[in-house]
Amino acid sequence: MFFDLKTIVQPDAELSPQQKKLNRLIEQIEQQKIKLAAWQKAQAEIQQQARKTLVPICTELHNILFQQLEQLWNSVQRYEFSKADIAQLDDKIQNLAAILKSSQVLSEQQKLKVVQIDHFYQQHTEHNQAKKNKKKPTIESHDSTETYDQHLEYEQAEIDLDGYEYDEQQYEVEREQHRLNRQKQKREQAQKMAEQSLKTVYLKIASIIHPDREQDEQLKVEKTEMLQQANTAYEQQDLFYLLKLQIQIEQNQSVSKKGLTADQVKFYQLALDAQSQKLQSEIDDLIDTLVWSESAKITVKKLKGKFQISDLYKQIDADTSALKQQVKWEKERLKYMGKLKGVEMLLEHGVL
Repeated sequence: MFFDLKTIVQPDAELSPQQKKLNRLIEQIEQQKIKLAAWQKAQAEIQQQARKTLVPICTELHNILFQQLEQLWNSVQRYEFSKADIAQLDDKIQNLAAILKSSQVLSEQQKLKVVQIDHFYQQHTEHNQAKKNKKKPTIESHDSTETYDQHLEYEQAEIDLDGYEYDEQQYEVEREQHRLNRQKQKREQAQKMAEQSLKTVYLKIASIIHPDREQDEQLKVEKTEMLQQANTAYEQQDLFYLLKLQIQIEQNQSVSKKGLTADQVKFYQLALDAQSQKLQSEIDDLIDTLVWSESAKITVKKLKGKFQISDLYKQIDADTSALKQQVKWEKERLKYMGKLKGVEMLLEHGVL
């Protein structure tokens, strides 16, 4: 809901610090509502622009990378390479498989080939790790009690150290989880309070401005219109608007010129904070659905709440340009991967 409603009629200088804070919260929420509406309006156009520019170039890039994967995989099976070159080729093939494993543009047959190659290298890594573990030197037995005790102390120190590192890591995980749970509980508490208070706020407004109690015809018309707005807000479960309306009404009443009570201020702050957090979460979730590349995610994180629709369009252009350049490079590399001499040249110059 959007209403052209003045928040406070009293001059700003006459307001308490708490009331000024409420004004800032209301202004913040209004700006968040405008921002969310703008992102929602632009969502379809942004997705269309991404499909038009990014999807074709991503499809081309992934097909080129798949061809590279096939060429290198066939070369490893067909030709003899040095141990160092095999290590380079294995790394490259494994990286390509990791990239393509989550691709949404490859055919089912291509995806199957990628999964098979990726599975092979996972097994290969596990096999090598098992071999390394078997090669660990065994402890020679000594008659010396001192040497045996020293070994036990060293072994115990290793165990304790490992446990300490694990506990420290676990502590960080638990602390972060506790922080997130605390934030969630706070939001849920504020949201619950807001939901429970919706009817209370509405009834209070209705009791103050009910037009049937007004003798002045002009004021009666104004109060009727205001009550209709309150009815609409109540039907739409818009506590934010009702709170805003209540603040205005109370501060315009001659009996309320002393300002809001401490309990009212606390209640308003909780409810408005909950509303603001909910709106910001909706904005962040919507932006997340429109951000696809790591560079875009970094930009969003860097700009935090200042990330604008125009920034996303700029990011689309930048990503498209970068992908086109990458396609050009990968095509050039692919030319050399079909023949043994070409692969050897790439290995020799370190540009595989």
